[in-house]
Amino acid sequence: MSSPRSDLTFSSRVYPEPSYMDDDLFDRLPDSLLLLVFNKIGDVKALGRCCVVSRRFHSLVPQVENVVVRVDCVISDDESSPSSASSSSSSDKSRTPFSALFRLVLGGIVKPLQALGQFLGPSRRSTNGSHSALAVDDPDSSAADSSSFDQSGVTHHSPTQVLKNFNEIRFLRIELPSGELGIDDGVLLKWRADFGSTLDNCVILGASSVIHPGPTKISDVQDNGSDGFCANTNGAVSDDNGSIPDSFYTNGGLKLRVVWTISSLIAASARHYLLQPIISEHKTLDSLVLTDADGQGVLYMNRDQLEELRVKPLSASSASKRTLVPALNMRLWYAPHLELPDGVVLKGATLVAIRPSEQSATSKKEVSSDLSWVSTAFEEPYGTAAKMLIKRRTYCLEMNSF
Repeated sequence: MSSPRSDLTFSSRVYPEPSYMDDDLFDRLPDSLLLLVFNKIGDVKALGRCCVVSRRFHSLVPQVENVVVRVDCVISDDESSPSSASSSSSSDKSRTPFSALFRLVLGGIVKPLQALGQFLGPSRRSTNGSHSALAVDDPDSSAADSSSFDQSGVTHHSPTQVLKNFNEIRFLRIELPSGELGIDDGVLLKWRADFGSTLDNCVILGASSVIHPGPTKISDVQDNGSDGFCANTNGAVSDDNGSIPDSFYTNGGLKLRVVWTISSLIAASARHYLLQPIISEHKTLDSLVLTDADGQGVLYMNRDQLEELRVKPLSASSASKRTLVPALNMRLWYAPHLELPDGVVLKGATLVAIRPSEQSATSKKEVSSDLSWVSTAFEEPYGTAAKMLIKRRTYCLEMNSF
C-alpha cells in the first residue's frame, strides 16, 4: 500500500503588524475626551506636569475649565527688622487706650491677615528682602525668576502667576493651607460669605465646645464658662425656653460672639479684596470658591457677583488690604445645649445671619420669610445645626460699617 500524500502545504510566513500599531494610541483620542480627563484632574500642579508630556497636552491644558489651586504656604514679611520695630514703637505713642484695647481683643485675628498681604498678587520684595505672598510650590520649574526661590531651592509662585496661562477657566477653587482665625482647641467656628462688589450675605456658626458621640473624654466636656449656663449630668439644660439667659450678657458670652463675628467678617473681606487680580483677568469665570484646608471659612462668588465686581467700583481700604464691610443687619440664634441627630453636642451653639442694611422694604420682607440661604450654608452635620437653631428665638442686632 502506498503511503498517503498530504495535500496540505505548510508555510511559515511572517505578516507585518497593522500600520496603526506604530501610532501613539493617545493620538487617536479626540481633544474633547482629553479635556474631559483634564477637567477631572483639576489640580493645577498635576495639570502643570501634564503640560510637559507632549506638545498636544501643552496646547490643551490651558483650555481646562475646572481648576483647583492648593496654596502650600504663606511667605510673610520679617516683622523683626529694625525698621519695622522703630516704626511700630513710634506709632504706639500716638495710639489711644481704645486702640490698645482693640489690639488686645483683635490682635490675634488681624495679625495673621496682615501676613497675607499681596496674597493673590505677584510676589513683592520688601525692604529687608523678605516676601509677603501666598505661594504654590513648584520644585520642577526652571523658568521662574530667581527672586522666587527660597533657601531650599523650591520655586514659589502666587496663584495669579500660576493661573495666567489658563484661558477658559469657568470653575475655580482656591484652598488656603489653614484658616486665618486662631481659635482655641475644641471651639467650633465656621463661616460662609457671598460677595459681589461688596458683602451680599454672611452666615457664622460657632460653639464654645463640641462633644462627639462615644466615650466621654475630660477634654471634650471642658468649657470656658463664658456662656453663663450649666448642663445637668444627663446632658439636659435647665430652663432652656429658647431665650438667652441674662448671664450670657454679663459673663462674656456676648462679647465672645461679637469677636467671632467681627473676625469672620474681616477674614472674608480680606479674601475678597485679594481676589481682584484673578477676577479681572479671567472673564470666563462662572464660579469662584476660596476656602481653607481647615474648613473654617468659605467665600463664594457666582457669575453675576463676579461680573458685578468687574463693573462696579470696589469700596476697599488699601491700608488694611480688605474690602470695606457695609453697615449690617444681623440675626442671632443661640442654644446653650444643642444635640444633633448623629449624637454630636454643641455647647453654646450660636448662629449669626448677616445682610447689608441698605435694602429696599421688599427685600427685607423676602429675607424675613426666606431663610434657606442660612439653613443651607454649611455641610452636614452643621447644616442640621443651622436648621435647628433658626427655629429658636431670634435676636436682631446692627453693626456700623468698618
